[in-house]
Amino acid sequence: MHKSLFLLVLFVLSISCKRQKENTAINTSKEQTLQYDLETNQRTYTIETVVDNISNPWGMTWLPDSSMLITEKSGGLIHFKNGEKTEIKNVPKVYNRGQGGLLDIELHPKYAENGWIYMTYASSEGVKKGGNTALVRCRLKNNSLVDIETLYKAAPNTTSGQHFGSRIEFDNEGFVYFSIGERGERDVNPQDITRDCGKVYRLNDDGSIPIDNPFVNEAKAKKAIFTYGNRNPQGMAKHPETGKIWIHEHGPKGGDEINILKKGANYGWPIISYGVNYSGSEFAEATAKPGMEQPLHYWTPSIAPCGMDFVTGNVYPDWKGHLLVGSLKFNYVELVKLKDNEVIGREKIAEDVGRVRNVKMGPDGFIYIGVEGRGIVKIVPN
Repeated sequence: MHKSLFLLVLFVLSISCKRQKENTAINTSKEQTLQYDLETNQRTYTIETVVDNISNPWGMTWLPDSSMLITEKSGGLIHFKNGEKTEIKNVPKVYNRGQGGLLDIELHPKYAENGWIYMTYASSEGVKKGGNTALVRCRLKNNSLVDIETLYKAAPNTTSGQHFGSRIEFDNEGFVYFSIGERGERDVNPQDITRDCGKVYRLNDDGSIPIDNPFVNEAKAKKAIFTYGNRNPQGMAKHPETGKIWIHEHGPKGGDEINILKKGANYGWPIISYGVNYSGSEFAEATAKPGMEQPLHYWTPSIAPCGMDFVTGNVYPDWKGHLLVGSLKFNYVELVKLKDNEVIGREKIAEDVGRVRNVKMGPDGFIYIGVEGRGIVKIVPN
C-alpha cells in the first residue's frame, strides 16, 4: 500500500473510532452519567457521584461549612464532610415500614444563630400500634443529636405502610410547613379537618400554632392545618421570587399534581382527581368542583414525583427559574418550565440516573440528586 494511502486509512479509522467512542460514552454506572445534545451530539453535562453507597437518601441539607446531612429512610442520619461519612448518634427511633421511616431534613433559616435542625419521620409514639408522621427539631453536637423536641405528631397510629409524606419548608416569615400523606385512608382523612393526615401543616418555628392559621377558630379542627384534601405530598419548595410554598403530590394511577399552597384551601382529594384506581376504574366524582383547587399542572400517566426545587443561580442559565421534580417511576429528573406560574414545557434531564428520591439546589449552585440504591449525585455542566 502506498504510504500516503496507508496514512489516510489510519486517519479515517482513527476518526471513526473516536466518534464511536463519543457516541457510546453514555455511562450509567455509579461513577457518572453523560448526557448529550441531540442536535450537536456534544456532551452538555456530567452526572458525578458525590456520596455513594446509600440505600435510600430521603432528605438532604447543607450545614454552613458546606458539609451535608443526609437522612436514610431506614433510620440513619449521615454527616458527609471532606469525603467521609459519619453516622450521627441519638437519632429518634423510626417506624420503618413501607413508605415510612426517617424522612425529610431542613435547617432553620437562622441556623447559624440558633442551631435548630428540623426532621420528619414515622414515629411509633402513641398508644396504638404502628406509626404516623412526626416533626421534630434538634441540634447537632459532637456527632450526636441533642435538645430533641417533638413539635407535632400525627394521630392515630396505624400499621399501614402507605403515604407518610413528608417534606419540610420554611417561608419568608419564618413559619415551618410540613406535609403528611393520607396514610391510605383516602375516604376518611383528607377532607376532614378534625383528623390528621392528607394535609399540609404550618407551625411557628417552636411548634406553637400561628394565630392566623385558617382553622384556629374551628372548635374540633386540627389547628396546625394549613391546607387539606392532599393525597401524599413528597415535594415542597419555596418560590425564590414570590416566596410562595409549592408542593407536588402523588396521584393514584395518573393525576400527580403541582400545587401552590393557599391558606385554608381544599385540594380536592379524593373528591376530584385526574387519576383513576390502579385497576383502571374511575373513583372520583369529577376533575373539578366549586370550592376545590385545580392543580397548576398534572401528570397523566403518573411519574411518581419525589423531591422538588427551583433552579437558582447562574450555573445552569437555560434552566434558571424553572422547577425540578424527581421521578421515582421513570428514573429521571423533570425540568418543568415555567412562565408566570404557568407550565409552558417539560424536559427530561438526568435520564436513567435511578429512582430519584430527592432533588435540591446546593449552596454551591449545583443540582444534587438523591438516588435510591446509589447515593447523592450532582449535575456538572461541561
